[in-house]
Formats: sequence, C-alpha cells, structure tokens
Amino acid sequence: MLFHFDLKEFQEKVSTQLRPWQRSFQFWVRAADIYTGYKVFQVRASFEKDVQKQEVMWEKQHEVAADKIYSMCSELGGFFLKVAQIVGKPDLAPAPWVKRLVTLCDQAPATPYNVIRVVLEKELGQNFDDLFQYFDKDPLGSASIAQVHRARLKGDKNDVVVKVQHPGVQELMMTDIRNLQAFALYIQKTDVKFDLFSVTKEMEKQISYEFDFVREAEAMARIRHFLCQNNKKSPVRVPHVIRDMVSRRVLVMEYIDGIPILKLGDEMAKRGIRDGKLAAVAKQNILKNLSLAYGQMILKSGFFHADPHPGNILICKGSEANCYLHYSCQVALLDYGQVKDLPDELRLGYARLVLAIADNDPLRASESYRDLGIETLSKCQDEQNELLRLAQTMFDTKLPPGVTMLQPFSEESSIKKIAVKAFPEELFSVLRTVHILRGLSVGLGINFSCAEQWRPIAEEILYAAGRLSGIFSYSNTSFKCD
Repeated sequence: MLFHFDLKEFQEKVSTQLRPWQRSFQFWVRAADIYTGYKVFQVRASFEKDVQKQEVMWEKQHEVAADKIYSMCSELGGFFLKVAQIVGKPDLAPAPWVKRLVTLCDQAPATPYNVIRVVLEKELGQNFDDLFQYFDKDPLGSASIAQVHRARLKGDKNDVVVKVQHPGVQELMMTDIRNLQAFALYIQKTDVKFDLFSVTKEMEKQISYEFDFVREAEAMARIRHFLCQNNKKSPVRVPHVIRDMVSRRVLVMEYIDGIPILKLGDEMAKRGIRDGKLAAVAKQNILKNLSLAYGQMILKSGFFHADPHPGNILICKGSEANCYLHYSCQVALLDYGQVKDLPDELRLGYARLVLAIADNDPLRASESYRDLGIETLSKCQDEQNELLRLAQTMFDTKLPPGVTMLQPFSEESSIKKIAVKAFPEELFSVLRTVHILRGLSVGLGINFSCAEQWRPIAEEILYAAGRLSGIFSYSNTSFKCD
C-alpha cells in the first residue's frame, strides 16, 4: 500500500493549531512593551517640575504608545479591532490614541468572494445562483466578525444586505479575550483600582453571542417591535429581517441607504449649508432621537442594542433634507450582534442612579451603588460627592464639571479616589453604551446629558414598580408605530 503524504495539508493543520499560541505570544510581547514604556516614562516625568514641559513630554509618550497600539490592533485584527472601538473615544483616551485608533473602526480584511459563496450555500442549503438575482462581490464593509454585501434576491425588487461570518474567527477571538482578561487582572492590581476583570468577563459573554446570527435576528425583531409599540413613530429605524434567510453564520435583512452619522457635516457642506446654528439643531435632534431610543430600551425594556458606535448609525437617504429644513432626520440603527437583557432589579437600580445623576444627588447616588452591587473603597474625605462624580463619569454622556477628558491614571481621577472593588458584569454593557454615546456626542460637538433626558423614563418605571411616589412627567401612552 502506497502512503500519500500531503505536505501542504500537513503545514496548514500545524499552522492552524499553532496560530492561537502565536497570537498570544505577539499580544504579550506588545502589551508588555506598551505598559513598561509608560511605567518607565512615569519615573522620568516625575523629575520634571515644570507643568507645561511635563504635558509636552506626556503628549510625546502618548504618540509613541498610540503607534504601538495601532500596530498591534491592525496586525492582530479580530477582537483587537473591537478593543480599538472601545478605547478610541475622544473622552476616554489621550488625543494621540484617538487620532490613530479611530481609523481602525470598521476595517478588517475581507473573506474572498469564492469562500463567501461556499458559506452561503452551506448555511442556507440552496445553490447560490438560485438564491440571488444580483450579488455585489465587493463587501460594503468588513468588520472583525463578519462582512456585509449588497444583493438582490431572485424575484424581488428591493435590495438586501447579506451578513456573512468570517470562517474560523470565533476560536481566535476567544484566545484574544482570555489574554486581555489576564492583562486586565494584572492592571487592576497594580494601577487602575477598578474591577477590570469583570468587565472583560462580560465582554467575553457578549462577544460569544455575536457569533449566533439567529439570536441577532431575534433581537432585531424584538427591539423593532418594542420601539414601535412605545412610540407614535419609532425614534430610530430598525432593519427588517428576511424570513427563512437566517442561519447561525448568515443573516439577510433589508438594505437601508444612508449617510454615516459622522459624515453629516460633510453632506451639509456639499449642499451649501453653512449655518452653524442650523447644523447644531439638526445634530441635537439626531442625538435626541438616538438617546431617547436607548433610554426606552435600557430603562423600560431592559433589552437593548449595546453597540451604538458611529459605524452602526446612518442618517437615512431621503430624510437628510429634513435635517436641514425641519431639524428632523430619520436615524437607522444597525448591527444587533451585541444586545443585553438586564434583570429587573438591575434595571430598576440603574433607574435610581439615573435620577441621582440628573438631580445631582450624592446621597441617592451612594444608595444606588448598593442597589446595583457596585462595591467601592473610599480614599478621600468627601466620599459622597466623589461617588456622585464617579457615577457621572461612568454613566452620563455629559462629563462632570471641570472634566474634559477621562484620565484614570491621574491622582485626581475619581477611579483613583474611589476604588471600585466589585462591578456587576451585566452592568458593563450599559457603561459601554453610555461611553459610546458620549464619544458620539463629542464627535458631533454636542455636550448633552442622557441622564437628564432619561429622568422622566426612570421616574415612570420606578413609579410603576412602586418605588417612587409623586408626580412624574413621562407619558405612559402606548402607540402603534407608523
């Protein structure tokens, strides 16, 4: 008997098995380099007494680190593209980081077209040519988990979006998350007194859900129904899912044509609209609609879209004229891979914290921490006011008075003064959502408080639960969606 040895196949199998180890090694080498760079620099900076010179030194150090972080995220890809989305916010990271990392959002290598065809046929159980009248070979976009193509189904007049998962991406992403968890555990013991490990555990749970497109389709339908039931007109547009065209790795939905939200200013300039007040009012109304949808989802339902980064928000084509003429744009919210279902006790506890932030009430804020299971250790005399300041920093889109950028390593940071010993994993999705909304508001040049906008909703649900007495201002009317 002749023994056939396929060297290429053997090399591919070995490469596949070694790839997680190679990624782990690459991560730890780079993470250690960035971290030790900062620690060595802290010692050097401490010898410089001139504050202005010290700020210049820090700026240069941030630029060096930004290049290294960008290199790590872009070359490793996968989960680290999501890390870039989280970290690269104008209010959350140094300006050089934001400038470098913002270009990574929505960028990932595309899976070849011939592989996409195979995945579609396998997942949907039909011949590719029998399914599609037209299919754009070039994806509209390729992210860390999946890529999307514009297409048209046979016998249909309307275009659809076909979302296809990258083959083999789940195993690598889980490896990345576990490496980050170990790094977070070290950081929280040495520098940032915040329960970062619980945060990364919640990230692991949420991202694992993103690999199930059947779950995403159900989430999309559930949120669409909820927003329609609770408003005369839904504050955001949610895509329709195409029935019988969904599997664990493939999702087909209606195509919504629109302008990315951060390109709205460019669109206004193209139309010759240079009225600053007009633009500001239009942007305020966009944020108002988006924030209203989130206030209703988080506080009234507890089931919410947990990834409102700019790439998932469109100004619908055909409605953009209203932005300029009537200040009323139709906003579309895309990508329901990351959703969260809060337990009622956590939802009601968060509603109390929203009221505390909106009313600037330190006592209620400290009580809300206990309700939510957030355990803190005070390192300052003015504990209650610092707890309120920390709540505003974590859970409001408007930063506390005097704060222009979050700096967790600073000695004046609330996280330094109030150590967070325990933070509920399930609350991280709310925290992340608020921070992404804040980054969006900063990007649009609008400083607003979601806590103030959500106050009537919080009052309503607490009153309905028997935990608030008195008059509240939010209408409890149920509407049928237009």
